[in-house]
Formats: sequence, C-alpha cells, structure tokens
Amino acid sequence: MKIIKNILGAIWAFWGILTFSVTLLIIIIPVLITFLIKEPRGTEAYRQVTKVWMNVWLALIGSPLKVVGKENFKKGKNYVVVSNHNSLMDVPVTTPYVPGANKTIGKKSFTKAPVFGWVYIRGTVLVDRNSDASRRKSFEDMKKVLAQGLHMVIYPEGTRNRTSDPLKSFHDGAFKLAIAAQKEIIPTLIFHTRTVLPPEKKFYMRPHQLQMHFLPAVSSENITSKELREKVFKMMWDYYLEKNA
Repeated sequence: MKIIKNILGAIWAFWGILTFSVTLLIIIIPVLITFLIKEPRGTEAYRQVTKVWMNVWLALIGSPLKVVGKENFKKGKNYVVVSNHNSLMDVPVTTPYVPGANKTIGKKSFTKAPVFGWVYIRGTVLVDRNSDASRRKSFEDMKKVLAQGLHMVIYPEGTRNRTSDPLKSFHDGAFKLAIAAQKEIIPTLIFHTRTVLPPEKKFYMRPHQLQMHFLPAVSSENITSKELREKVFKMMWDYYLEKNA
C-alpha cells in the first residue's frame, strides 16, 4: 500500500512540475511588464498576475486555497505579515493571497532557478543568510517596502518547520521591523501545505485543499520586540491548536 501511495505521489509530483512550468511560461511576460510600473502599483499588478496563475495551477493540482480573515486588513493601512512555514508550497501561494501589494523576504539562492528566478525577484526582498551585511541591508530594504505602503511578509521561523510542533521558535527580525517602522503585525497561518508537498519526501505531491488564515492585527506600540514576538507566537500557536483540535 505504501509503495502504491509513493508511486501515485511521484506521478502527481510530475504533473505538478509540468503544469507549474507550462503556466509559468504563460505568465512570465505579464510579470516582466510589471517591472516597468511605478510602485506600489507595480507590485500590486504583479500580485494580481500571480494570483490568476496560482488560481489556475492550484486547481490543476487539486489543491485550491481558501482564505479566511481578509477583513483584518484595514483599508489604507499596511502591515508586517508573519506566517508559519511548513513546506516549499508556502512560497508560491503567500504573495498572491495576501490582500494588497506585498513583498516577501526570501533566500537569494532561489533567484538561480531558470525563469522562476525572475518571478521570485519581482516579489521578494532578497537576503543571503550567511552574510551579516546582507541581513542588515535586507532589514533596511524591508523598511523601504513598508514606507512605500506595501505589506512585508516574513516567515519568522526562518526555515521550514520539520518538527511535529505547530511552530518552531521565532527569530526577532519581523518584530524589530514592526517596531522600527511602527506597523501592526498580521499573524498568519497556512494549513495543509505540508500535506500537499511534504518536506521529508523528495519527489512527492498529493492533492488537498489549502487554507490561509489571517488573524487580527497586533499593535507594535509600547512593547519590546521580545514581548511582541512571544505575544504573536502564543496567538498563532493557540489558533493552530484550536483549528486542529
């Protein structure tokens, strides 16, 4: 039974890669055009293009995404959005479904991917985690993103959560950024990406509905980065347990 499951998972992974690649080639020109549009309209145009792309691709692989809590984003405000990170599947779905123009902090190494690297660069503040200078620069770049009126999306766990716990411990960066920029935080939980694309399997995919839940905003005023980090962590941990009870 396990062998059959793995074979089917490998077939579905091949289908996922094939459909991802074909649809990527279709949307690459519209994505490149968004480089020519002044911010923040350029990034919002990029988000809309990638949202259409993901709507099509997620339907093709049998994993449509349901969004809960969009009302927590208030008109005229932008936020630091912090999300859990369980799978590589989180990367293509995050930016398109955050309400409003946004950029994500991401690894510089992903830019080497053919064609997808251009799409990745368009929506990402790049960082080389092995370079202190790069990390300092990325912090300033994220402040500029927020100053432009865009949301800044960060995975505070740093890397994918391969544990059995709902969350890994958080790094401080997102919370220092929110305080420095005086922006509220929107805690976010993505569900079932680990089921669709398990991090422990090298070539395996299965269809399953995905969900993205946006929680109420958390103020960054009159609080330390440690207190803010702990508050958001508990909020996300408790919500995860409640939804998976």
